[in-house]
Amino acid sequence: MTQDRIRPGYWFRPKAFGYGATPATWQGWLVTLGYVVLAALIGNRATHGHPLFLWLLVPLTIALVWVCYTRTDGDWRWRWRP
Repeated sequence: MTQDRIRPGYWFRPKAFGYGATPATWQGWLVTLGYVVLAALIGNRATHGHPLFLWLLVPLTIALVWVCYTRTDGDWRWRWRP
């Protein structure tokens, strides 16, 4: 069941296949882009400096998953549409 619109206040919609969510609004895309940029900066710094910078990715990823979960218009479950 593909939703064309999501309810106000939600930024993500459940994935059609698999587990998780996908961005559905500009806010969701901005959060996703921000995560990618920060992860790339942390990864770049870790390769040029101390590898402990990679430990910053753990809380960053947990924060992304939490935001995605709380801002998804629907539940997170395994989906397999034929």
